[in-house]
Parts: sequence; C-alpha cells; structure tokens
Amino acid sequence: MGYVLRVRLASFFTGAATASFLGFYILYKDYKVAHESITQQVPHFPLTLFGFIAYGVKSLHEPLDRRISALESLKQAETSQHEEATE
Repeated sequence: MGYVLRVRLASFFTGAATASFLGFYILYKDYKVAHESITQQVPHFPLTLFGFIAYGVKSLHEPLDRRISALESLKQAETSQHEEATE
C-alpha cells in the first residue's frame, strides 16, 4: 500500500510541476507580446537615464507652463486696464 501511495504522490507532484511550468511559460510569452506591443506604440526615448528623465519632465511641464503664461498675461491685461481706469 505504501508503494502505491508514493507512486500516486509522485505522479501528482510531477503533474502539478508540469502544469505550473506551462502556466508560467504561457504568462511569460503573454508578457513578452504585451511588452513588445507597448514598445512599438511608445515613441523612442534616448537610452540614457538622464535623457529620459529630461524628456519626461519637459513633456510634463509644457502644458503647465502654457497655462501659467496664459494666467500671467490675463493678470497683466487686468492690471493695465485697472491703471488706465484710475488715470
């Protein structure tokens, strides 16, 4: 009886290990396909870390800079109108 139990346990663990390996392999391939797809969609950045950071910071701050410039120009226009009204 002990021999049969050992054979069954060995078969079970062999099957579980095989299924686990296949599952990880399928997930790995899916990850690689998704990574390649995203890489093709994103524009190419410089390979240096500082170049990537500089490009990322520049692209993030451009809309904010435009908004600040627009607000400052509105404030200057209001200030000049207020000065003209007081004269």
